[in-house]
Amino acid sequence: MSFSIASLLSQHRSDKFDLHDRYLNAQMVRVLKTIGYDRNYQRAVGQYLYDEHGNEYLDLLSGFGVYAFGRNHPTMISALKEVLTLEMPDLVQLDASILSGLLAQEILTTTPDNLSRVFFCNSGTEAVEASIKFARYATKRNRIICCDHAYHGLTMGALSLNGEQIFRDGFGPLLLDCGSVPFNDLAALEKALCNKDVAAFIVEPVQGKGVNIPDDNYLPEVERLCKQYGTLFVADEIQTGIGRTGKFWAIEHWQVKPDMICMAKALSGGFVPVGAVAMTQKIMDSVFNRMDRAVVHGSTFSKNNMAMAAGLASLEIIKTQKLVENSARIGSEIVNRLNVVKGQFEFFKEARGKGSMIAVEFKSPSSLSLKAAWMMLETANKGLFCQMITIPLFKEHRILTQVAGHGMNVVKLLPPLILQQRDLDHIIAAFNKTIADTHQIPGSIWELGKNLATHALKAKAG
Repeated sequence: MSFSIASLLSQHRSDKFDLHDRYLNAQMVRVLKTIGYDRNYQRAVGQYLYDEHGNEYLDLLSGFGVYAFGRNHPTMISALKEVLTLEMPDLVQLDASILSGLLAQEILTTTPDNLSRVFFCNSGTEAVEASIKFARYATKRNRIICCDHAYHGLTMGALSLNGEQIFRDGFGPLLLDCGSVPFNDLAALEKALCNKDVAAFIVEPVQGKGVNIPDDNYLPEVERLCKQYGTLFVADEIQTGIGRTGKFWAIEHWQVKPDMICMAKALSGGFVPVGAVAMTQKIMDSVFNRMDRAVVHGSTFSKNNMAMAAGLASLEIIKTQKLVENSARIGSEIVNRLNVVKGQFEFFKEARGKGSMIAVEFKSPSSLSLKAAWMMLETANKGLFCQMITIPLFKEHRILTQVAGHGMNVVKLLPPLILQQRDLDHIIAAFNKTIADTHQIPGSIWELGKNLATHALKAKAG
């Protein structure tokens, strides 16, 4: 009998949670079952997931931004099938592969004109690790500066630049000489750079945790300060890049030219992991400066043909379907239509974003009964109110969203850049209904809130 994935899936479709509970992360299974996200998805097309009963779910996370053009895009599938049937040589380590050269060429047509070289790797965190090493070697400095609440990955070097303490707790001491400054604070940045001992300042143009958008002068001044003090300016565009913010690169909103751009996620199309760092000629030449140093940094699978073909197909889809423009249009409509209710609901603060990277933020209300309910949740676990938004959105409206970060009352949307009008109407109606329900005390949504608070307090006590 020949090996068959279809046969395995048919035999084990109902076993996935048991398998994860036995052999993988059992705590994640507990989380999914506790909040009611334990669905058996059977297939995925574009922006939609379908469970075993045929129910359709609108995925507004797109694999944390990986599926910019949705799942199982036919152009991507066709490109990968071609690679599998062409019998191409792959990972010939003493060789230069054609597809990696073509993908590097395509990437550099999209970046600022000061960037002319590309290094490939397997993921966003590997791209950050590469940028750290290249910056330290190119500048002969050790120190790296990031921003508070930043997220740059979870490997040890990238973790040193992670501004979310929950990801760092218990994994120290971390290895790098790093420091952090508040996002959007130029005075703090200059103070950190003025000793001229910082190799690189790495920053997300729009912070993923909370979807924090800088002032208009922030990134241009970052570029100026980095040049003034001899520090490399590294833009982490792993989530913000490739159309997400309504520009191909988020840095285009502020017309800046970093020394390096880290990228991944949407570049892969979701099929084969691929990451990259675009950089100046000077940085590349400083690291790989002699023939005997041609292999001082690399990654075994980084330029494999499937990954490179996925990258080429992704860029083609983004371009031919005009998804950068679509991202700007989609995001603008969602933000504007959500903000129509500002002032009508006490819990609702604002919707904001750049393109299709969107935050929906909530706040403490003014009326006594609502404030008491809010404080009950905040006392149990700061930021818990947003679970009262995301869980009903999922259970009642079949919309998948997430809380934007630990300890914050922000719901984050990273929708595929292919949403249709019916999707946008569904999003607005679902949010408006869910937000309205939170203002009904007592009500079923506050029964959920009490249960969440009880679980949170038990977890603290344990």
